[in-house]
Amino acid sequence: MSGVVIIGAGHAGGSAAAFLRQYGYEGEITIIGAEPDLPYQRPPLSKAWLKGEASGDDLYLRPQEFYDEADIAIWLNKVVEAIDTTDKTVTIDGEQMVYEHLIIATGSKARPFGCPGAEETPYHLLRTMADAEGLKPHLSAGRHIGLIGAGYVGLEVAASARKLGCEVTVFERESRILARVASRVLSDAFMSIHRDNGVDLITGAEVVGVSADGDRKNVHMADGTTHTFDVLLVGIGALPADDLAKAAGIACANGIIVDSEARTSAPDVFAIGDVTSREIKPYYEGRYRLESVPNALEQAKQAAAAITGFKAPPTEVPWFWSDQYDYKLQIAGITRPDAKLLTRGDPATGAFSVFHLNADQQLICVEAFNRPADFMAGKQLIAKGVALDDAVVADAEASLKPYLQTPR
Repeated sequence: MSGVVIIGAGHAGGSAAAFLRQYGYEGEITIIGAEPDLPYQRPPLSKAWLKGEASGDDLYLRPQEFYDEADIAIWLNKVVEAIDTTDKTVTIDGEQMVYEHLIIATGSKARPFGCPGAEETPYHLLRTMADAEGLKPHLSAGRHIGLIGAGYVGLEVAASARKLGCEVTVFERESRILARVASRVLSDAFMSIHRDNGVDLITGAEVVGVSADGDRKNVHMADGTTHTFDVLLVGIGALPADDLAKAAGIACANGIIVDSEARTSAPDVFAIGDVTSREIKPYYEGRYRLESVPNALEQAKQAAAAITGFKAPPTEVPWFWSDQYDYKLQIAGITRPDAKLLTRGDPATGAFSVFHLNADQQLICVEAFNRPADFMAGKQLIAKGVALDDAVVADAEASLKPYLQTPR
């Protein structure tokens, strides 16, 4: 067998296969996935799936019939053991499969929970559909859920669990939630919302150990206190699943290093999605590892276009979102610690945006909280790179449209 082999049956891998066919690729396409499920959306796992509002069919990117009709082979429950970039093969169950082009879409993996007692204490992760299905039965009214880590996924689970009637305690080691990825204004807004919804949110939390006592799970703190739960969920971040690439000698640094066409350092080998380290020129300097659906789709298009000779897609401004309770956060761009922050609207009203400006008054990031128009305008303003006036940005009633019509 040759053609295109895709390692990873997630959003990136499944989309790459579809784009290859859309862009006219007529060769063989094989997707190899370690999970038993067809390519599916992961964002709903912490929200609609946990609350019982979505089924497997709702999560799948496409039904089996699509892959059959497009002549895309999907091998599920299969783990690639090795990549040989010289012979252009991948090894599965001891057998070698030849590729013409290889796309690595292995995603990310949970950061190890190295807390004392973790190996003896049952706890949940939330990375896969199987993880979510294992957690769902435990989220019933009256149950007490402990969450270690207050990232976006953890906070989404907290919101879902409260909707289901659970008691929820969240531990965050930083002085505020989302400290590394969000402005203080946004952090404070989410902290208030979660506390108003009954979440016990403990910041500056130093967890020194966990243990099990029958069906109960204990979290031991540096101050000598112990918190006891029915269920324990750990969400302390993710690492790139780049072990295969490293073993094959492909260049990696916080993910697989790729160029603007998603090409790796190895000939005819591409990488896409959460596993990659990429540039986002002309908007930002340096390399980034982006964990988002838009990034997965963008890089899937890049790889498919490079393989087929189809017109390359333009570089997109990265964007992200999070739904918690009745609030929708939309973020365009990437934050910088030296940015000037301007708040547009009143956080107390539950609808505001935080605009991040660089030294040239150009927008580099917008955090739009229940203000979708600010998100849409902000995304375009980042792309245009026009200088903004503080007074206009800070006035929630002022229109941003004149800036959108200004030539760069």
